[in-house]
Amino acid sequence: MAQHIVFDIDLIKRYDQTGPRYTSYPTAAQFHTGIVERDYRKWARHSNEDPIPRPLSLYFHIPFCDTVCYYCACTKVVTKNHHRADEYLEYLCREIALQGQLFDPDRIVEQLHWGGGTPTFLDNGQIRKLMDYTARHFPLLSDDSGEYSIEVDPRSVDADKLQVLREAGFNRISLGVQDVNPEVQKAVNREQSRELTQEITAQARELGFKSINMDLMYGLPLQTVASFEQTLDAVIEMNPDRIAAYNYAHLPERFKPQRRIDEADLPSADEKLALLQHTIEHLTSAGYVYIGMDHFAKPDDELTIAQKSGSLQRNFQGYSTHMDCDLVSVGMSAIGHVCDNYSQNVRKLDEYYELLDAGKLPLERGIELEPDDLLRRDVITRLMCNFVLDIKAMESKWHFDFYSHFKTELDDLQTMQADGLILLEDDILRVLPAGRLLVRNICMVFDRYLRTGNDSSRFSRVI
Repeated sequence: MAQHIVFDIDLIKRYDQTGPRYTSYPTAAQFHTGIVERDYRKWARHSNEDPIPRPLSLYFHIPFCDTVCYYCACTKVVTKNHHRADEYLEYLCREIALQGQLFDPDRIVEQLHWGGGTPTFLDNGQIRKLMDYTARHFPLLSDDSGEYSIEVDPRSVDADKLQVLREAGFNRISLGVQDVNPEVQKAVNREQSRELTQEITAQARELGFKSINMDLMYGLPLQTVASFEQTLDAVIEMNPDRIAAYNYAHLPERFKPQRRIDEADLPSADEKLALLQHTIEHLTSAGYVYIGMDHFAKPDDELTIAQKSGSLQRNFQGYSTHMDCDLVSVGMSAIGHVCDNYSQNVRKLDEYYELLDAGKLPLERGIELEPDDLLRRDVITRLMCNFVLDIKAMESKWHFDFYSHFKTELDDLQTMQADGLILLEDDILRVLPAGRLLVRNICMVFDRYLRTGNDSSRFSRVI
């Protein structure tokens, strides 16, 4: 179903604008400082009181990197001093304890993810300490049935650290690759040999990691279709289960490290489109299924199976097979999702420490969703994940009249239908092959905040 894509250059250029990636709805642009600890505690209490409480998903933000990648837009702390992680872990454990008190002890952690920064900045002792402390405050699975993943910089691990990660309970890893071309790597200050990535991949398989993802990035300086094909071929040869090919968004006014990139070396808009088209064609011809947005997976991967069954979901880590988890997020800048509401921690390290010293949850902002937010989130999620919306099923679930509630939106969709992006027929709204690359545009039609004057320039371009 999702494999067939029509790459219409003229259509893509006409619809290429800025817009959300919809890892949440409402997006973080709508978060506000009116959300306080009292609100979060109320959400946690209500989530415990559900007739069948949801399982939990944990996210830990490890912000440290020992070198800066010039393309990076993440919240991070760049330092060569690995002892700085000791202090951070002490505070992280304080927050884990505070959070653990809020959720009933029988709510199993089905999903766990360490992101960054560089989570593998931590040494083996710190990794064991953090996972052991987590297990004291949350019911982790011990049978390897959960989805426990970690982002890995191959330059920061060896066979011993990989084994420690596996023994600690991680069964999935995501390797940062971006590009294997040495000149491109030098231009973005991330020099990483192909041989190292191959070695880490082979060792991870030997240790029994269930799933290996590789992150790539197109639109970096000095990239060409020919050079990036070498990266694609190298990755295909390493045979990861999933591949994410992200569009580099050059926003030096927002992200200081990007100011070190020579804009003259960046591919033109047409060259970026050619890179994207070639990436999709090359990966799908190699047997990977285009899941949506930036993601590809093997035909037997859980993401592919979930998409075929209509159960695929989307969260702050991207696509997911876990539909009904409350996301408890820990660490500076971390975003959580509890009882259908969103919260985000403070984004500065000193503020994070200060609030925890005072015994407070280190919240900065968030949003409590209204019924219309929940409805629109469901619409956007179904379109983003499964490329189809069953209108009668939505009406039955939400007890409303779709055509009257979304009259303005449906008027706007007529142009997209005329352009061949969608088909609305027999109460089914279907994203057509020409619309799959532009699904963000389709979802933006249902985003009421974009209709009320919110500035979309803060977002990346849809292609």
